[in-house]
Amino acid sequence: MAEISQILLYVIICEAAGLIGGIFTSRSIPSWYKKLKKPKINPPSWIFGPVWTILYALMGVSIAIVLSINSGFFIAQKFGIMLFWTQLGLNILWSIIFFGMKKPGLAFLEIILLWIAIVATIYEFFFVSSTAAGLLVPYLLWVSFASVLNFLIWRLNRK
Repeated sequence: MAEISQILLYVIICEAAGLIGGIFTSRSIPSWYKKLKKPKINPPSWIFGPVWTILYALMGVSIAIVLSINSGFFIAQKFGIMLFWTQLGLNILWSIIFFGMKKPGLAFLEIILLWIAIVATIYEFFFVSSTAAGLLVPYLLWVSFASVLNFLIWRLNRK
């Protein structure tokens, strides 16, 4: 099992990824995002911060577990780790595209890639640690919901 110091390190790394994405998000919320038409299922803005904070923490614990295991599934472990960092990069990129570039259509295409990367990460992590894989399921569910929101916002605001 991962040591507490290793878990904290990876939680901090994942939360930092959230902060990077948050830079683009926070700049656009009071202006551009506020003016967009949103679907009825759009949650209040205040919910996103706490949800993402929890999800990034779960991601950090998940990767710490996988990195700490001397797995008999070496290829799955290495590929899963690569996929994890890929999906974290795609997570940041989504914020840049949606909020920074203000391109919901392009962001929707990107979030589909993110979703696929999360599913693939969960799949590979499962061979190493079902706990690590399970910790990513809430993230997958939230990104699934975010994908629907992204699509609906794009559709409602197309010109």
